[in-house]
Amino acid sequence: MFSTFAKVAAVAVVSVAAAGCSTWDSMSSRQKGAVTGAGVGGVAGAAITGGSVLGTVGGAAIGGVVGDQIGKHQK
Repeated sequence: MFSTFAKVAAVAVVSVAAAGCSTWDSMSSRQKGAVTGAGVGGVAGAAITGGSVLGTVGGAAIGGVVGDQIGKHQK
């Protein structure tokens, strides 16, 4: 039961990140980097921890911060 919930949470994180991209043109490079990083980080966190909710959320948070910092240095 717990692993099913973790999988649903991972899909929800990716879905929210994709929905945020519907207004991609009006976003700054930092915002685009944060959204992309959070999506990739959430999926990676879920994969690495075997679907753990904490791993998914932690991966999304870390990925968002890393993506924001990378986007800060882009045009």
